[in-house]
Amino acid sequence: MNDRMTTPWGEPALSRFPVDPRDRLRAWDASDAYLLRHLADEAIDLSGTVVVVGDRWGALVTALAGHRPTQITDSHLGQEATRRNLARNGAEPGAVRLLTTQDPPPERIDVLLVRVPKSLALLEDQLLRLAPAVHAGTVVVGTGMVKEIHTSTLELFERILGPTRTTLAERKARLILCAPDPSLARPANPWPYTYTLPDGIGAVSGRTVVNHAGVFCADRLDIGTRFLLQHLPDGEGARRIVDLGCGNGVVGTAMGLAHPEAEVLFTDESFQAVASAEATYKANGVPGHAEFRVGDGLNGVPDGSVDLVLNNPPFHSHQATTDDTAWRMFTGARRALRPGGSLWVIGNRHLGYHVKLRRLFGDSELVASDPKFVLLRAVKR
Repeated sequence: MNDRMTTPWGEPALSRFPVDPRDRLRAWDASDAYLLRHLADEAIDLSGTVVVVGDRWGALVTALAGHRPTQITDSHLGQEATRRNLARNGAEPGAVRLLTTQDPPPERIDVLLVRVPKSLALLEDQLLRLAPAVHAGTVVVGTGMVKEIHTSTLELFERILGPTRTTLAERKARLILCAPDPSLARPANPWPYTYTLPDGIGAVSGRTVVNHAGVFCADRLDIGTRFLLQHLPDGEGARRIVDLGCGNGVVGTAMGLAHPEAEVLFTDESFQAVASAEATYKANGVPGHAEFRVGDGLNGVPDGSVDLVLNNPPFHSHQATTDDTAWRMFTGARRALRPGGSLWVIGNRHLGYHVKLRRLFGDSELVASDPKFVLLRAVKR
C-alpha cells in the first residue's frame, strides 16, 4: 500500500500507530490533503503561531513541520503516530509542539486548523478553550469528510468563533472557513459535565460521574456499562484491578468502592477519558489507592502483575469498524494477568468476543446475558 501523501511541501511517508502489517488503513484521507492544498493555493501566511487540532495520525503537522506548528490531540495513539511520523520524515527534534486536550493552549493563534472530530462535544470544548487566543486576523480552517460535517458543526464554529461557510466538496471532503469575530459574546464552557448515577447498580448507585467532552455517553450511563455494573465480580481476592479502556471510570470506581483494599488502575488512550476517570474517582471519595494512566492498553504494565481486568472494548476507530483494538486489549490483558487472574468483557452479542477469548485463553464462560449484551469471563491458566 502507498504510504506517501502528496502535499505542497513534499510527500511524507505516514503510518498509524501501533503499526500492524495487516492494517490497510492509511494515516491520512482526502480531507487532510484538501486542507494542505488550500493553505498553499491561498498562500496562507504560516510564519506565525500555527495550531492544529485533532490531527488524527500526525499527517498535517508532519507536512507542516517546517513551520513549527503546535498539535493538540485527545489521542495517545495519535500522538505516538505523530512522533514516529515526524522522526521517519526527518523533522528536526522539537519542530512540532505536542499538546493534549488537557494542556493549556497557546496564548495567541495566527492560523487555526481543525480536523473535525467525531464528537461534537469535543469540538465545542476545544473551540471554547481556543477562542481567547484567536484574533481578528486569525485564519481558521476546518476540514473533514462530507459525512463528518453537519449543520451542527458549522453552527458551533459560527456561535463560538464567527461567521462560517463551507467550500465545495472535493473527493468527498469539505473545508470549513471561519472569519473570527473577537467581539462575539461566547457561551460559558459546559465541560466537564457532572451527573448522578441511578439506583440499582451496586456500589456506585447514586454516585457522581464527571465527564470531560468527547468521552462516550457524556450525559448518562450507557446501557452496556449499566449491565456490567449489575454483574460485577466480587473481587475474587484481587489486589490489583484494571479498568481497561476506562472511559469516565465508573466501573473502576465501583470496584474501588466495593474493595477499598485493592489498587485500581484506570487506563485509556484518551486524555479526556483518563481525566474524567480521575475526576469521577476523586468526586466519590473512594478510600483505596488508584493509578491513572494514558497509554496503549496495558503496555508498560508488568507481566503477571494484575489479578482482575474489566473491559468494555470499542469497536470503532474513527469511521472504521474494526476489532483490532479489542484484540490488542485482550492480548495485553492476558499478558498482564497472573495465572488464575481473569478478564471480564462486556460486548454486543454480534461481536463474537467469545471466539477471540477462546483463541487467547483456551476458553471463556458466559457470566450473564440479555438480548443485546453478553458478559464473558476468561481465566489465565
